[in-house]
Amino acid sequence: MSNKTLGSLLIVSGPSGSGKTTLCRRAEADGLAAYSISCTTRAPRSGEVDGKDYYFLTQSDFDAKVASGEFLEHACVHGNSYGTLLSEVIRHLEQGKNVVMDIDVQGAASIRSCQNPIIRRTYADVYIYLPRAEVEARLRGRSTDSEDTICLRLHNADIEDARRTEYQFILPSASREHDYTLFKTLLSALSLRTTLRCDSIRQS
Repeated sequence: MSNKTLGSLLIVSGPSGSGKTTLCRRAEADGLAAYSISCTTRAPRSGEVDGKDYYFLTQSDFDAKVASGEFLEHACVHGNSYGTLLSEVIRHLEQGKNVVMDIDVQGAASIRSCQNPIIRRTYADVYIYLPRAEVEARLRGRSTDSEDTICLRLHNADIEDARRTEYQFILPSASREHDYTLFKTLLSALSLRTTLRCDSIRQS
């Protein structure tokens, strides 16, 4: 047991269009991390699959999980509820797997205050930053949101950017390859932390 090492939990935040989900999914595809699937009450977008992209829940089912304490974090974002199951995250970490989660600034703040010893030992966070004009260009370029939704996401981006200094790391977004190179480097560095050794948990 003393030689066993936990995985790292990396929280990834940033405005809509910053590419945070793409980074997490690519790390998963390359075998660098497990991607934590969130629960949400929003409707699936075209091509999204329940249990792969999100766990799509009714509001009543979501509220029941909140009441039973099943979420590591949960928040209302863009008018919909989102949450991360604690059991799923802990399972991966105890298996020595890195876990990446793309969540908003509210969720990140909630996890920072979590008292679970494994979460506290493995936690790290990074904010993906890009100028507002680029955020708008990316949102309009993907052609999936209405004008009202784009305006809401831009407003929320301003709020999120104001809190980026709360994060341990900031990744200035440029190109997909540039961002992913920095992202992989960060994951590698986090794996060297002494706090991930299970013997250090027992001694604390």
